[in-house]
Amino acid sequence: MVGIKDVARAAGLSVATVSRALNGQSAVSDGARAKVLSAAETLGYRPNVVARSLRTDRTRTIGLVISDVLNPYFTELARSVEEEARALGYSVIIGNADERADLEGHHVRSLMERRIDGLLVSPADGRSPTTLDAVSGPTPVVFVDRWIPGSDAPVVRSEGRGAIRDLVAHLYGLGHRRLAVITGPAATTTGRERVEAFRAALSEFGLSLSDSHVGSGDFQAESGRLATEAFLDLPERPDAVFANDNLMALGALDAIRDRGLRVPDDIALAAFDDIPWFPHTAPPITAIAQPTAELGRVAVRALAGLIAGEPATSTVLPAHLVVRRSCGEPDPSSPTGGATRE
Repeated sequence: MVGIKDVARAAGLSVATVSRALNGQSAVSDGARAKVLSAAETLGYRPNVVARSLRTDRTRTIGLVISDVLNPYFTELARSVEEEARALGYSVIIGNADERADLEGHHVRSLMERRIDGLLVSPADGRSPTTLDAVSGPTPVVFVDRWIPGSDAPVVRSEGRGAIRDLVAHLYGLGHRRLAVITGPAATTTGRERVEAFRAALSEFGLSLSDSHVGSGDFQAESGRLATEAFLDLPERPDAVFANDNLMALGALDAIRDRGLRVPDDIALAAFDDIPWFPHTAPPITAIAQPTAELGRVAVRALAGLIAGEPATSTVLPAHLVVRRSCGEPDPSSPTGGATRE
């Protein structure tokens, strides 16, 4: 392997001068810098990242622990994190918690042992003691999408309350009065927030949410299918089902079709978290879209700021309703608030 001494020998300069030139320091003449870069390119020199990290106490690496890598939402989030991190000169190591606090803790511990410069994490359920320890430790931590209430780490997330209110208004305007919801895990901040927002919006329109119209899910398709089957077994089934995430919505759609029913003729369906293939389902599914890619970019920039010693900041970005045909055909002239139609 070509080393810095080889570059120095080829350039006819000292090792110290070559080191300063390669590290972009100003105390090097333009002529010397040109000789160093030419020699490095000719020899195929590559810096020893491990050695550099030992000298600088920086690895130029950040960690990302996401709740479920198979969920299209988190796939898009991870992609935007990697792209923004790469643009800022960082590499990303990703850990998949699979919605399990123990796996989340395992990944957080492993990443810290690798001496990462900072950590992005979307907690599985907010109960991992390892994640809480990381927040109080010396390595900068930023929560993305989900967070642990009461912790000191900044949070980058979306606000879905307004979009959920727009959804309920949309359903109400279509004549739906018996509304059901498939919730996410109550231990997650997003799971609690979405069902609370749904209840509040129903109350605003003079509607109630009976216990029989609340299905417990875990952000997986099978739980959406089981919850919807229970709704369909009721003596008086709901007019519409709101799944609190995209995978549960797909499970709900399967359950409805398995009963020989049609969306939206027999029952309406809507989801939180828009995904690329919702416009291509039959019918296209109405969904609340989060600014997923922007969340990832903002989270990386917030973490990079912490690494650089800047103050911690939290960011909330608005979600919005995307109206399609899975709840019925809306009147094109009726207002949709912050919603868009496709």
